[in-house]
Amino acid sequence: MSEATHAAVVLAAGGSRRLGRAKQLLRRDGETLVHRMLRLAAATRPQRLLLVTGADSAQVADAAAGLGAGIVFNPDWSLGLSGSLQRAAAALSGFGGAVLVLGCDQPALEGAHLQALLRGAGTAASGCAATAHGDAAGIPAVVSMALMDASAQLQGDRGLGAQLTAMADAVWRMDAPELQLDIDREDDVTAALGLGLLDR
Repeated sequence: MSEATHAAVVLAAGGSRRLGRAKQLLRRDGETLVHRMLRLAAATRPQRLLLVTGADSAQVADAAAGLGAGIVFNPDWSLGLSGSLQRAAAALSGFGGAVLVLGCDQPALEGAHLQALLRGAGTAASGCAATAHGDAAGIPAVVSMALMDASAQLQGDRGLGAQLTAMADAVWRMDAPELQLDIDREDDVTAALGLGLLDR
């Protein structure tokens, strides 16, 4: 997939309730996770680069400054992931390419993962690629604008995983066990610290 055919969306609106502090502002190698994810997304050279904020919006946006992202505020962040996807889809209305979607809670994510997803999407019948999470598919992922628009039907904390999983072999899947570690609770922080994926 060429640099001119995709947009990138970093989802950073969550309230990190179970962790008790903003996971977006945790650091790896001195860089906040939100800045790291946005930097990696920007390195894929998307036509559009969006950051969806919600909880701690000002701090998260400040932490991601300087990367040229459009900020999309989700005032309904407390209702879950679906609202962030819907806001991103609305901001991308009329865009004709694929959309790279990633969060802020996978500290092992590298640029090579995103490039693999973009290449894989280019070979898939659906134009979509996703990360394998066991038998399910999830983010980071590359999805079509049609699938982004379908997020209007989602409610609560549901993302695009169910749709991507249901599309089965039409979706290219990336096997990246290191991305199974996402930061949700303090135990996850401890595990990431042990792997050198977060700063102490």
